[in-house]
Amino acid sequence: MKFSRGLAALILTILFQTTLSAEYLYKDDVIHNPSFNKEVNKLGQELYEKTGISLRLVMIRELPNGKNIVEYQEEIMKDFDEPTILLTFSELDSKVDILANDSSLYEYFDKKQVLSPTASSVQAFIIAIFYSSSFESFIEMAGNSGGTIIPLLAGKAKKGDQLGKYSGSMYNGYADIAEQVAISKGVELENAAGNANKITMTIIKTLFYGILFYAIFVYVRNKIRTRRQECES
Repeated sequence: MKFSRGLAALILTILFQTTLSAEYLYKDDVIHNPSFNKEVNKLGQELYEKTGISLRLVMIRELPNGKNIVEYQEEIMKDFDEPTILLTFSELDSKVDILANDSSLYEYFDKKQVLSPTASSVQAFIIAIFYSSSFESFIEMAGNSGGTIIPLLAGKAKKGDQLGKYSGSMYNGYADIAEQVAISKGVELENAAGNANKITMTIIKTLFYGILFYAIFVYVRNKIRTRRQECES
């Protein structure tokens, strides 16, 4: 039997698509780290094998001209037929978003929580006190906490450590979504971040509270000093 060029091309196309679909770090124009790539794909592969849901991470330098992040994700989503959740980060635009190609997938994870700008309920409450413009916005802001991406992205990175901040925050969010989906599906992930995520967020909370308490201390100290000076004069 002759092996036609057409048949060979078809086989190569199928193999290429299979390899491509196995890449859960679907696009990376930012990190370029083999270890990061390996960890994301390992967790994504396990999640897909156990739940049938594909969780893909896209990291780009900048959104194409004229497109917002949702439009960009919708364009990429056309490449996938299976149930897919897309976590996307654009570095220069400072944008992060999550899109699912089926609305039922949002039932397996809390998008609002993952993308919350605050890591803890106390932090959310304090921010709501200072920045809410109405009682309704206060309730909404105070109840929006537990973020696993933006609190890390917003943290000040040391010189030359931007890539470390990006990889840490995006993997933290990726793992958070994966673990929520796994729990919703009643399965356990051997490659889940688990305690590592909790430790990271505990550090963020500790730093926040430390800064907050120090600011309160300085404020009270200055008030006392001012009153003493007024009394002496």
